[in-house]
Amino acid sequence: MKKCSLLFTLLLLVLGTAHAEGGRQSRLETEHYSVSITVHCAEGNVTCDNVTYEGTSKRSGSAIKLNGTTWHTECADGSPCRFLGYRFANGNVHYRVHQDGLLEVVRGESDVLVSETGQWHY
Repeated sequence: MKKCSLLFTLLLLVLGTAHAEGGRQSRLETEHYSVSITVHCAEGNVTCDNVTYEGTSKRSGSAIKLNGTTWHTECADGSPCRFLGYRFANGNVHYRVHQDGLLEVVRGESDVLVSETGQWHY
């Protein structure tokens, strides 16, 4: 019976840890947008393919929710190097949220729809 109790306690501990690690959130505030970034990967992962972008226009109130990834430079061996920020796509519109607080929304290759710098809130 003690083994079952110990196993149950360990299972609860693991599930609680997984839930706590499943949603580190930060917010970027620019002049015209509020963007929440939630990283759904365990603390300590270098890269994450499960990041959520929730952006709201301060002018119109319109909102969008996207899934994306972390964004890094690539080392000579192909592994991820320096962290740059986060990348998301909605069709041919690409959202980039830079580590330094720059929000860029680009349609196609070069049609810049948004380019604003803001303040991170952790």
